[in-house]
Amino acid sequence: MMQFMPKEILAISAEPKMEIREYQEPALGKGQVRVKSEFGAAKHGTELSIIKGHHTKRGDYDKELGAFKPKDDPGPFHPCQVGNMFVGTVTEVGPGVAGLSAGDRVLAYGPFRETHTVSEHQCWKMPERLSWKTAVCLDPADFAMAAVRDGKVRIGDAVVVFGMGALGLMVVQIAKLSGAFPVIAVDPLPNRRKAAERYGADLILDPTAGDVALEIRKATGHRGADVAIEYSGSLNALQAAIRSVAFGGNLVAGAFSPPYGPGLDFGAEAHHNRPNIIFSRACSEPNREHPRWDEQRIYAACWKLMTEGKLTGESIVEPVVAFEELITAYPKIATDPGSNIKLGVKF
Repeated sequence: MMQFMPKEILAISAEPKMEIREYQEPALGKGQVRVKSEFGAAKHGTELSIIKGHHTKRGDYDKELGAFKPKDDPGPFHPCQVGNMFVGTVTEVGPGVAGLSAGDRVLAYGPFRETHTVSEHQCWKMPERLSWKTAVCLDPADFAMAAVRDGKVRIGDAVVVFGMGALGLMVVQIAKLSGAFPVIAVDPLPNRRKAAERYGADLILDPTAGDVALEIRKATGHRGADVAIEYSGSLNALQAAIRSVAFGGNLVAGAFSPPYGPGLDFGAEAHHNRPNIIFSRACSEPNREHPRWDEQRIYAACWKLMTEGKLTGESIVEPVVAFEELITAYPKIATDPGSNIKLGVKF
């Protein structure tokens, strides 16, 4: 009898070029469950950074030194998995599993593959009414919430968000929930500006249409934004964020970007207005508000907002393609970003 071999998709070159391959499922260990994938979503910026080699070129992070040790030669490209979170149905449970049963639907971290073997403690049990599109946005929601908290957004603050990808759109929603006004969204791509409009951004700007920093200052009574949150990874956006922040305001740098080239000017508005530049990363422990806050608490807060219908990914996960279509759809994340926001997959 021919054994069923599940499939996964891998990036096999930095272009990126994709390939679908079979893999062998491991035996279930203690506390593990087997999950059949139904839906999944990519994490664009982080995955492309890995595929393109930006992370590798920085070398290895030495936790003891708190610094990267550059590599002279990053070495050849190694095929890597893509995809970030998935929703699926539990098909088997291993020994010692107490909280899940076959037939339960769960959310977990994992790449684009047809089955997953994960610890039950790494799964979120899906409520009946929670859509899969919202669930797979738990990450980026946790990073977005960390950025809003790190930026000290308070009720009434003017907040500008650069980059209306999945992270920026989550920031818009969380800033609105925090009582910020106005919440200003900035992105050059029409589909992403449209999504920001659906999420209630009070002002939406196209940075290619003029001097966006001056427009932000005009929209805030010439004060500038109390908090600017940069999630595009663009040097131009970071410079515009610096120029648009109010005197003594907070600028949150959250993007996992490649190295910036020349062009940042810290001697003009930055020197005069003295913003606080804050780097935000939800998964770096200890949290800035340790010991009261850590990533698990951020997850819990985001999950609560999602299950209550206050935070959604419905306009973020688009397009949604069949698993086999990833061969051509995934490279468009890099080559045609205007065709997608957060690539979703239906298995």
